[in-house]
Amino acid sequence: MIKEILADAKDRMEKSLESLRHDLAKIRTGRAHPDLLAHVTIDYYGIETPIAQAANITVLDARTLGITPWEKGLASKIEKAILMSDLGLNPANMGDSLRIPMPALNEERRKEMVKLVRSEAEKGRVAIRNIRRDANSDIKDLLKDKEISEDEAKKGEENIQKLTNDMIAKADVIVQEKEQDLMEI
Repeated sequence: MIKEILADAKDRMEKSLESLRHDLAKIRTGRAHPDLLAHVTIDYYGIETPIAQAANITVLDARTLGITPWEKGLASKIEKAILMSDLGLNPANMGDSLRIPMPALNEERRKEMVKLVRSEAEKGRVAIRNIRRDANSDIKDLLKDKEISEDEAKKGEENIQKLTNDMIAKADVIVQEKEQDLMEI
């Protein structure tokens, strides 16, 4: 039973790390990356649709994204959606496609981005700690119902703490890489 709780906690913690990676991918580093537009949606036949599902997004060079809509009339809708997003990007409409140059980040903006990264990191750590709390609660319930001994409960809680420490360390590495990416000129 403890193995099941541990496996479930590990699975949920890994999903939290993946969510952290996904959230950090949205934070702009000055380099062109298709994931920057992952959360930008357009009205596509009455349905809010991510740009990636209505157009082809490519990296033209290190600082330029190219978007080729699958239908002719979508270029202007995509352009408006990008302008309305909080990304601070200015797409250039080339008629049937868009070019999005990535503006260079100044020092002040980089520091703001690092703060944002740290905030996302803390959310990830809190999620991992909440999973630890749930797993420990499950172990205590087993102990209360006398399905496991106190020694087994103590060993299970130690294993969950080790897992938590490992996952938080992985989250810290992910955040550190993102911060270095942001501070690179």
